[in-house]
Amino acid sequence: MTGVWVLLGALVLAGIAGWWLRAGNGRIRTARTPAPPSPASASPASPPGAPGGSSAAEAGAAADLPALIRAALDPRASVTLVQLSTTFCASCRQAGTFLTGFAEDTDGIAHVELDITDDPAVATSVGVMRTPTTLALTPQGTELLRVSGVPKRETLLAALRPYLPAPDSQPGREAEPGGEAGDVEEPVRDRA
Repeated sequence: MTGVWVLLGALVLAGIAGWWLRAGNGRIRTARTPAPPSPASASPASPPGAPGGSSAAEAGAAADLPALIRAALDPRASVTLVQLSTTFCASCRQAGTFLTGFAEDTDGIAHVELDITDDPAVATSVGVMRTPTTLALTPQGTELLRVSGVPKRETLLAALRPYLPAPDSQPGREAEPGGEAGDVEEPVRDRA
């Protein structure tokens, strides 16, 4: 009878552990750095985290990052999504496929996947406890947010929107009334 209770207890603990891991998958946590300026105080010429709006804190941010992550930052993108992965991580491949497509479809975002299997010190230095974890970084290396697991498209886009270029500031990328940002409006031609 004791064996049945032990087995039942083990099943309950496994269920709780599975629920806890699943609940954290795709969860977005904002960085512990100061929040970006509100749209009213941000200058239209340089969005939050843009190269022109560099502060002393942002300048020191990249110096605190491991060299592997510093080298992955894309100076042309408003946000670089740095995905930390390991070789035998099944959800890392899923996250990589999603983030690659997300970066291709979203202006101002670059995606880089780093395999840290042989270099766990990189994960330790940035406080990553599981893979995949994706860090959203400015070109200066300031962490904006991090995602554990495979992110959800709408949630990630909503969290990154304040750091991305405005849709109307991109030539040829006007949004239709009631349409999505990035939908290109076709010109109306008279057929006379």
